[in-house]
Amino acid sequence: VVVIIFVESTGMFLALGKVTEREVTPGMLRRGLLCDAGASFVAGFFNTFTHSSFAQNIGLVQMTGVRCRYVTVTAGALLILLSLLPKAAYLIASIPPAVLGGASIAMFGMVTATGIKILQEADIGDRRNQLLVAVSVGFGLIPVVRPEFFAQMPQWMEPITHSGIAMATVSALVLNVLFNILGGAERAVHNDACHQH
Repeated sequence: VVVIIFVESTGMFLALGKVTEREVTPGMLRRGLLCDAGASFVAGFFNTFTHSSFAQNIGLVQMTGVRCRYVTVTAGALLILLSLLPKAAYLIASIPPAVLGGASIAMFGMVTATGIKILQEADIGDRRNQLLVAVSVGFGLIPVVRPEFFAQMPQWMEPITHSGIAMATVSALVLNVLFNILGGAERAVHNDACHQH
């Protein structure tokens, strides 16, 4: 589960780098993943699930144009303060679902647009990579569209088969190994043979 979260977080860090027009260095990526790992480690002591960064925040940064980390720190402090006030839950619950839905559509739409922008920089002209993206997106939609599709699979696979992100990640990793790593050498040999003829 943590490996899947790391893949998701890596994608979000790279997307945030694109939004803020700042290069994400390996050191920055390492520190970001270390924060996720540290939060997940501490979460275990409180009997909660693993933690990861939120994709919604990337949409918020793109929508608002606010790029200051101190805004995030202040928001975190406010959330901790609100968690100590049970009555605040009634205030949050009073927000109409339509308002939350509208905000979610805008935020996740921004995240999707950033993802498409990142994909444009990949070699999508290659038909193998087109197939890789198409199949991975399809696998990622299975848990959302047909949650019962993997009902007969072993229970230990549920963290993967019930998550669209996990399914898309596993699919992309496996297909990338088959198409571009194992198949890349074979393709190079084939191209050399064609050029000689």
